[in-house]
Amino acid sequence: MKLLVPVKRVVDYNVKVRVKSDGSGMDLAGVKMSMNPFDEIAVEEAVRLKEKGVATEIIAVSCGVAQCQETLRTALAIGADRAILVETDAELQPLAVAKILKALIDKEQPGLVILGKQAIDDDCNQVGQMLAALADLPQATFASKVEVADGKAQVTREVDGGLETVSVTLPAVVTTDLRLNEPRYVTLPNIMKAKKKPLENVKPADLGVDVTPRLKTLKVSEPPKRGAGVKVPDVATLVDKLKNEAKVI
Repeated sequence: MKLLVPVKRVVDYNVKVRVKSDGSGMDLAGVKMSMNPFDEIAVEEAVRLKEKGVATEIIAVSCGVAQCQETLRTALAIGADRAILVETDAELQPLAVAKILKALIDKEQPGLVILGKQAIDDDCNQVGQMLAALADLPQATFASKVEVADGKAQVTREVDGGLETVSVTLPAVVTTDLRLNEPRYVTLPNIMKAKKKPLENVKPADLGVDVTPRLKTLKVSEPPKRGAGVKVPDVATLVDKLKNEAKVI
């Protein structure tokens, strides 16, 4: 069984992002980029499924600029077998990514698609659900545990009230949550091996997908800075401020 694992190149989670002076977007000049943490968890889970003998091949996929090859090499170093870069300089919105992945599903016929539940740059949490709808596949989102056997995947998902266990028939789409696993440390020998693994480069047009943006960002601004707190001499003053100034009671 093939596993398809989409990965996204995002601003590293340790970096404090800055808004461009004209408010048109985020300033990415000279900023460290890395693999989206949720996608890294997805790659790790795919490798673990292969180590259990459930899967035979792991295909990592990324959509975006040429530098996404670095993200794919990281996925190959973790344990993916080959990679596909759908290269484009256009702004890729969730629907366009879902359409690209749907075209790759038609081409590769994977038994399971595992991807992060959301990207930490836009926090959209849409691609997995859109992909399942476009490909007409069952989906299990926010997975904290995945077990595959007898043509089915049993997924424990994190919901507001606790945990929910669902069973989906393969092929299916699974999106990963933070507590699914802890990605392994990438060793230098595996980084060197990853350089020799195949990486295919295609364009959206080769897959018959139009990636023209359907949404336009009008303005990006930082949240207002939090004001300084004040000290009050007694409980009566606190209650008065909460009631008359903050108006929360």
